[in-house]
Amino acid sequence: MQKKSKKPIIITGILFLIFIFFTIMIKTIDVQPIGPEQSKIGFATLNQFIFNSFGVNLLWYDITDWLGIVAIVVALGFAILGLIQLIQRKSIWKIDLRILLLGVFYFIVVVFYIFFEFVIINYRPIILSQSLEASFPSSHTMIVICIMVTAMSQFHYYLQDKKVCLWTVEIASVLIIAVTVVGRLISGVHWFTDIVAGVLLSSALVTLYYSALKYVEEKENLK
Repeated sequence: MQKKSKKPIIITGILFLIFIFFTIMIKTIDVQPIGPEQSKIGFATLNQFIFNSFGVNLLWYDITDWLGIVAIVVALGFAILGLIQLIQRKSIWKIDLRILLLGVFYFIVVVFYIFFEFVIINYRPIILSQSLEASFPSSHTMIVICIMVTAMSQFHYYLQDKKVCLWTVEIASVLIIAVTVVGRLISGVHWFTDIVAGVLLSSALVTLYYSALKYVEEKENLK
């Protein structure tokens, strides 16, 4: 394995370890029943302070929901690109490598999303429907970051000769990520630590994608 591909793999492992340790801390440090129906949350003092500072703003909840839909549409766009390449090239192995890996990456993201729907670390600070809902990590934050950051990589590759278009979609991608992270926090539907966990997990997953892409591309170049 080349040194260039080793570094991102090491960073990926470190990020996953940080996320795991952070999750353990959530379950053990300053755990208090401050949520709805006396549900317990770690770092209770910090989370309660930040929640009280921002309160609940469901307008921001709706805005970030729509931004999540935009991110999913972007992901569907790359899925359609892969399908077009499959039809034109008549072999799944002739689809661009980065698009194939992106499909695997999306699958892994979905697996983590489903996992934390069943393995509940804590619940939302408010009840949106009729019952408590899983809140850790912020899956919305995780999905938007994962899709838009890896999308920027694809934009760099496919739009490298179209500078104005590239700058436009990059700025839009950064804005979608920033507004989602901040908006999800100030909406009041997540604890602060849920947002932090979403950022940590998505960072680990995105680095995993880049590690796999760099490793495979290095192997292709050696052929």
